[in-house]
Amino acid sequence: MTHDQSANFRDEELLAAVVADLIGIVKHIAVGNASPIPATAALVARARGRELNLDKPYVSLLGSPKNTFFTDGGRELFDCAGQGRIDVFFLSGGEIDGEGNINLVSIGEQEHPTARFPGSFGSSYLYFVVPKVILFRTEHSKRTLVPKVSYVSAPGGSDDNVYRNGGPIALITNRCLFSFDQDRRRFRLESVHPGHTLAEVIVNTGFEFDRPPEVPVTPAPSAETLRLMRQVVAPELAEVYPQFASRVFGVTAAS
Repeated sequence: MTHDQSANFRDEELLAAVVADLIGIVKHIAVGNASPIPATAALVARARGRELNLDKPYVSLLGSPKNTFFTDGGRELFDCAGQGRIDVFFLSGGEIDGEGNINLVSIGEQEHPTARFPGSFGSSYLYFVVPKVILFRTEHSKRTLVPKVSYVSAPGGSDDNVYRNGGPIALITNRCLFSFDQDRRRFRLESVHPGHTLAEVIVNTGFEFDRPPEVPVTPAPSAETLRLMRQVVAPELAEVYPQFASRVFGVTAAS
């Protein structure tokens, strides 16, 4: 798909635009490894602040020498989050259920799992201390969005007697956007992406969710958002995600 007309956009650009809007106005966004679309969204949020002469958020991309002050990887990330100095983070899971629980460990019996995932790596801790956690899963199917996760790597909610200032605010997939009610521990369908339908979302979701009487279509990225993404963000993104930047934006990393 060409990029010379703002009416044309790729799926990755739509998802990044939605996530950038979810981020809102914050001071510090952190993005873990292997997260090119959340990284794009974080850099768009920073570019917006720069263009509007606002206090632009600090963006920490793990694995990026140019876009992080961390020198010791995850340990500094956890320390910073524990001090309340990270406002937004992104999590995913091999499984995500209707209560916002995520599974990053395995499926099946512990000794003989049928599937293994990368591991929790502090996800539960970050789920508790980062105010805005955005769940992100590009495969929207009953295999990934399940009634109940096989293993709780990080719980979506906690008992009333547990102090917690962090948790999920939304789940975005390749088909739609859900918001998350932390009090009720339940998702609500907010919009369905262009080219997809409510019926498709229902049949591919393993958990129950709330929805309005009329579910809107996810708005297309604005011309200004696409301009920032393609002209400002893409060259920055190429440093840490060269293949993604080349495939989506046709941009290669500077030598």
